[in-house]
Amino acid sequence: MLLRSIAVLAAANLMNNKIAPRLGPLTSTAATAALVAMARKSGLSWEELGFEQGRRGAIAGGALAAAVATAYTIGISNPRTRPLFHDERALSLSRARVLEEALLQVPLGTVLLEEVGFRGALYSMLRQRHGTVAATAVSSGLFGLWHILPAMDMARANPALGALAAGESPTHLDMARVVAGSVVSTAAAGVLFCELRRRNGLLAPVMLHLATNSLGYLFARIAAKKK
Repeated sequence: MLLRSIAVLAAANLMNNKIAPRLGPLTSTAATAALVAMARKSGLSWEELGFEQGRRGAIAGGALAAAVATAYTIGISNPRTRPLFHDERALSLSRARVLEEALLQVPLGTVLLEEVGFRGALYSMLRQRHGTVAATAVSSGLFGLWHILPAMDMARANPALGALAAGESPTHLDMARVVAGSVVSTAAAGVLFCELRRRNGLLAPVMLHLATNSLGYLFARIAAKKK
């Protein structure tokens, strides 16, 4: 069942990043349903999957989301860090498409699958068989690898990352640095999300993840107007 879950995640990754990105909400919803069904079939309860502690998770998640908004505000206010918010994936979109990304694609196409998939189903199945430490390490490592394809797109869209010169195409070495950095940083984020999920249920990492990604679109637009 565990290998099947990883296969579902891999297939969804290809669909969302290379084959049909605009269908991400549908693909991710279907994949999430499949993963939850697999986890339930393996004997896991809803509580073991992280669907608990709603009030506690909302409080923790709300505080973390506010911290993200504060950090972003400080980041775009500083000329040295402002270029890090330059992202052509957000700047090249119309206002309607930005709203679609922030309010539909990110919540359903990204956060739903990544949190319920990695921190819910996969984490719980690993924890059931191998314990908390192994569940955190393996699910977080796979979460890092999950971001290889998005990191390649990010390297092309954000020249500031990896010390790339603005307006120039990234070299293969630059691309490798950005991808490696993304894998390591998202794996580390996975560890944080797993701990949040363990202490507060799934809602806390969901809210933090949602704020990080969705607010990124908003602050990319604001940063561009500050030039």
